Amino acid sequence: MISITASSAKRGVGIDSIKNLLGSGLKKQPKPDTVSINRLNKLAAGYFDSNPDSTFYYARKSIELATEIGYQAGIANGLVQTGHVNFFKAKFDNATQDFNKAILIYKKLNYKTGLSNIYTLFGRMYYLLANYKLALDYLNLALSINKQLKNEAALADCLKNIGNVYYGEGQLSMALDYYFKALDINTRLKNQQAIASNYNNIGLILEVLEVYPQSFDYYTKALTIFKAVNNLHGIDIVYQNLSEILIAQKNYDLAINYLLKGVKIAEMQDDKEAISADYNDLGLCYAHKGQINRAINYLNTSLQIASSNKTLNNKALALIGFATAYNLQKKYARAYKYALLAQQLAVELGNINLRANAAIQLNETLAGLNDYEGAYKMLLQYNALKDSLHNNESIQKFTSFKVTANFTIRKRQAELLQHEKDESYKRSIEQQRFIITIFSILILAMITVSLVYYRQKRKQQKVNAMLEEKNLKVLEQKADLDEQAQKLNELNTLKDRLISVLAHDLRAPLSTLRGLFSLLQDETISHSQMLEMIPGVLKKLEYTSDFLDTLLFWINSQMENFESSAKNFRIKDTVSLESEAYREQAASKGIKLIENVPGDLVVSADPNSIRIVIRNLITNAIKFSKENDIIDISAAGYDENYQIIHISDTGTGINDEQLKKLFKTKVNSKAGTRDETGTGMGLLFCKDLIEKCNGKIWVTSKPGEGTKFSFIIPVGVMDENLVDLIKQ
Repeated sequence: MISITASSAKRGVGIDSIKNLLGSGLKKQPKPDTVSINRLNKLAAGYFDSNPDSTFYYARKSIELATEIGYQAGIANGLVQTGHVNFFKAKFDNATQDFNKAILIYKKLNYKTGLSNIYTLFGRMYYLLANYKLALDYLNLALSINKQLKNEAALADCLKNIGNVYYGEGQLSMALDYYFKALDINTRLKNQQAIASNYNNIGLILEVLEVYPQSFDYYTKALTIFKAVNNLHGIDIVYQNLSEILIAQKNYDLAINYLLKGVKIAEMQDDKEAISADYNDLGLCYAHKGQINRAINYLNTSLQIASSNKTLNNKALALIGFATAYNLQKKYARAYKYALLAQQLAVELGNINLRANAAIQLNETLAGLNDYEGAYKMLLQYNALKDSLHNNESIQKFTSFKVTANFTIRKRQAELLQHEKDESYKRSIEQQRFIITIFSILILAMITVSLVYYRQKRKQQKVNAMLEEKNLKVLEQKADLDEQAQKLNELNTLKDRLISVLAHDLRAPLSTLRGLFSLLQDETISHSQMLEMIPGVLKKLEYTSDFLDTLLFWINSQMENFESSAKNFRIKDTVSLESEAYREQAASKGIKLIENVPGDLVVSADPNSIRIVIRNLITNAIKFSKENDIIDISAAGYDENYQIIHISDTGTGINDEQLKKLFKTKVNSKAGTRDETGTGMGLLFCKDLIEKCNGKIWVTSKPGEGTKFSFIIPVGVMDENLVDLIKQ
């Protein structure tokens, strides 16, 4: 769930102080005054995050008193607060009336700050109603005013809400642009609640991109801040978002725990939108757990709330939830009705993510109803929509923004620290000069030339010592900045590699496949021609799938704490699994695949990393071997700390010029013995993964005699489970 509310005052000492001032002020005044009315409106705003009903009560009180004395600004400010509560509780018509009345007053008073605030609230409201064009119109009006007023806090809030609109339209790259601009301003202003809201929204983008560990980190940061300032609405939003990650990871019980906490908060605040969203996710959890009646009850409640409050996004989610629940029960006829309604509503809203979710449910439903052609069309539509969401531009922008933001913060902190030290040094020098001057005046008649010389010498020594210490600190800070710059360059290099692969090596085979399927769909080729093409199509699909698996795993290894995934396992199990998977492929080329790995060799590394490395080296060996060649996979103890694994072949070999380029950068991959193609990135991935497992990889080869790839990885500890496996 997107965070759309503005950050208001924390319920606590500030609000209690205003209540005390109001109590004493109202008792002393025979009739209401503007100061007391302004305090009432400030109190109303302060209660919004913890108790919207109190906000409404104090705002109505301020309108009543302001009307009594004809205080127009007080009336308008109160209307803004009541409109905000009405909008929060999905009473959109009442909210619109309150906002329009306030706009008329603010325009007469030429109060631009008030107009900006209302335009922003209108933008949020129309975002919830999925009227994205009108939402952007109002938010851009607010943005223009805040730029004129140079109101950075309000400007950051506008940027965040514009990002929300682009998220709703499925334009994740644009949304990230605005979220990070807002985060940069809020970080500079130290606005913690606004920072938490930005963290939540960035986490939601990462969740859509299925980068779950980083998404979970951003949600956790947001939750910590919301709890610290007692922002109940923000806590509910993060609980709901965390539950969606857990649902994606099939951890339904923990997801239910978060959702029930969120429902309790939402019901206490009478937050209809949050209740609808929480109930929808509870329905999905119970559907996956097989408790269909409970699931349908939650989904029914979610759909009713969303329909009555005109929150169309939640309505579409509830319809998708029904389709999911009935598909899980294999009740495809019922599922089809809800999936079709969800798709129609998603198309009407223009929300790409909702359209993708509806399309995958229609795919499953139509397949269950034996309409395979329709199911295939829905699958193609789903893949196209997901491709538009998971574009390399979004990943690139996330990486660039994250690195830039971290580097900027560190640089700013270093500059502030240096400024403080400079000022402290100047004050110290001025104090010393003042003391010496006064002291010299008092004892000038009593001291000798030698004493004056001695004191001046001491002063110079102190200054030199301080200057030396300052120079050392400056050098340390420079070294730290240089280190940060190096890290930035390394991450930029990673970004360039990633973009290169996604833009060229992955897109090319997918484009080829799309063209082949277009020929099949248009029926421009005969049945026999189609049968001739099928082996080639399957070959490209296997290559693309294998390469994508490797690429995604490598990307995750760059973005996560990879050391924590190391475990003890038998290297024979991994080698056997991969060699069996490619034995048939080797046999089809007349190649003999030999496995010679002892069962008692245990290593300590990330199993998936080693599996991917062995897979790449086996497929490389098959690619450059021909009929009657031999591929031998062996392993042995290297020394007391490492085990060594060899993958050797008697194939075509590698010349010296090509050997120098391996493991250093992307190479132009040569065609295999049967014109097999490659990306040129596989060995680079292998080197990176082996080094992350604290190992080392190298190659020896001679043209025409074959190639031998070797790598070492740390020796593992032989635990009881592994001993049992070896005995078996």
